[in-house]
Amino acid sequence: MPRVSAIIPARNEEANVAACVRSLLAQGLGNDLEIIVADDGSEDRTPAIVGDLAAEHACVKLVSVPPLPEGWLGKSHALHIAVQHAQSEWLLFTDADTRHEPRTLAAVVERAEREGLDLVSFSPRQETRTWWERAVIPRVFQELERLYPFSRVNDPGDPLAAANGQYILIRRGAYQAVDGHQAVRNEVLEDVELARLVKRAGFRIWFGSGEGVVRARMYRHLPDMLEGWKKNLFPLYNRDYGAICRASLRLGGRYILPAFGAVLLEVWGAGSFSGLEFLVIVYLGWEHARFWLKLPDAEAREKALETFELVPGVLFFLLLLWDSAALHSRQREIQWKGRRYRITPQELSKSGAPVETREAREP
Repeated sequence: MPRVSAIIPARNEEANVAACVRSLLAQGLGNDLEIIVADDGSEDRTPAIVGDLAAEHACVKLVSVPPLPEGWLGKSHALHIAVQHAQSEWLLFTDADTRHEPRTLAAVVERAEREGLDLVSFSPRQETRTWWERAVIPRVFQELERLYPFSRVNDPGDPLAAANGQYILIRRGAYQAVDGHQAVRNEVLEDVELARLVKRAGFRIWFGSGEGVVRARMYRHLPDMLEGWKKNLFPLYNRDYGAICRASLRLGGRYILPAFGAVLLEVWGAGSFSGLEFLVIVYLGWEHARFWLKLPDAEAREKALETFELVPGVLFFLLLLWDSAALHSRQREIQWKGRRYRITPQELSKSGAPVETREAREP
């Protein structure tokens, strides 16, 4: 079993970090695992919580990230600093909001060694507990499966590459060969860009479902979800307005227009129920059933069936998608984790990623 360094960037993660670290400790790897938490200027109890864990477990280390330099985004900088403290052949980048199923990491590393993989990434099973989480997050991930099919990403002959930053296991040699997070220091989607660099350099990557391996609850609060997806959706569509228009026409024509048509038929019919209205309702019920069957677990399916989240979820998703496009296309700011990053036309044309302006940074 090669040694693994699990690295967690943490900024104000007092609600998450202990459970994440304990799930990594439950991997049962003993001295073959070190856990590095990179505290990125947290203003809550994150450092104290990690310090207590480090006092209990020798494999847990707390690294204080220095102030963010110009030209970097926070997460990439935290990971870059933490890697300098890592001592293992394999690096596992994971987020504080993840929970790792017991004794799975060794199997993942063993498979990577056996199959000659240099980067393995999982899309975690997403936990959704509120209406707005259930309405939006499954739709986002179903759309991402269309944009980044696992079969294409895993084909060495296909240039398409992707990864999910909530779980990236990468061989240290491959990471260093592409200059690691230094090379993606100002990228909003540092995980996807890192996967592209690795694959382009001729290394083998594998991306797949994290069911049974890792799970995550990305957003506990609605403002955080709005902020997060506005930051990420437009870059996930490769800043391609054509792709966004096609997605809008497909989703709008498939879900929103039929629902709107059913309402109009009811209004025009003055309460009388027509055969056409019946067909529209049957169609929407069929589409909802298809959406329901794709959900990953029984609890999510039960809640989706109770609340009929499909149509409002699609509308919510499209509004977020176009808001993200507007945010990135005009000279505006992205706000995330208490920091503001100014997007300028020059930066978009050069690299497609924002650069933080120190005068706009929040305390």
